[in-house]
Amino acid sequence: MSGRVSHTVDMSVKLGELTLRTPVLTASGTFASGREFADFIDLERLGAVVTKGVSLEPWEGSPSPRIAETPSGMLNSIGLQNPGVEAFCEDDLAWLSSVDVPVIVNVSGHTVLEYVSVIERLEVEPRVDAYEINISCPNVDSGGMAFGTACTPAEEVTRACRAATSRPLIVKLSPNVTDIAEIARAVVASGADGVSLINTLLGMAIDIRTFRPKLARIVGGLSGPAIKPVALRMVWQVAGAVDVPVIGMGGITDTEDAVEFMLAGATAISVGTANFVDPTTVMRVTDGLAEFCRTRSIARVSNLTGAMRT
Repeated sequence: MSGRVSHTVDMSVKLGELTLRTPVLTASGTFASGREFADFIDLERLGAVVTKGVSLEPWEGSPSPRIAETPSGMLNSIGLQNPGVEAFCEDDLAWLSSVDVPVIVNVSGHTVLEYVSVIERLEVEPRVDAYEINISCPNVDSGGMAFGTACTPAEEVTRACRAATSRPLIVKLSPNVTDIAEIARAVVASGADGVSLINTLLGMAIDIRTFRPKLARIVGGLSGPAIKPVALRMVWQVAGAVDVPVIGMGGITDTEDAVEFMLAGATAISVGTANFVDPTTVMRVTDGLAEFCRTRSIARVSNLTGAMRT
């Protein structure tokens, strides 16, 4: 695992045809398109910015309240609120054109046609480097997780998106399934160049003073450190089931967490909920990974991927 001794660590990783400076990405829905974080960190040191979900038409999202704190995590039912693909191109994508960082657009839809239509619109935008197909959001009434909990709909949306683009295609998987490896194999067989996981776990919270649920939708997506053991197990399972890059996420807050995910088989990792607590988390994790490798004479951070010993 250690490779040659070197004071300089090669932090680059490959996601299919896409080469990233570092394995540290931002998790969709926790970083917008990066503009709000530009005052705190150097976005050009990121492996990639993964945007908030983009749909064909504007989505209002879920009613309030839609966020609740939980022990070691948070529940959200934002519902993929976004202004639609046209506004995204005119505003966020235009702003990202001034930043030298790969852009992976998270694509959302109620129907297969909507997913494809978003990609077709983005295909003319040179600033887009890859797509992350969201078939795992638990906070919408149609689309999202409805496509990601069984092989047939997961295959259908992946196959349709694959036909619409030659750019790298990553499919974001739901943990709310019986066999996540089975879903991963299905989307890879349908053309996915990589998979990312996990999205949030389905959960709920109740206010004992009012006897009412803390979220207007009653249930929402649980994220944060509380879900890390589940996420780590699922990344390990999927990495052993498919031969494409795996992007691991779920409760990553520091270097140790990131290393664990890479040892379990992740090629890259995404930081999500921790961004709300400390907007510099991605930089701390990036620097920490480099130092971890340097002190152990590991020449390339990619050598960590799948290096867990059993």
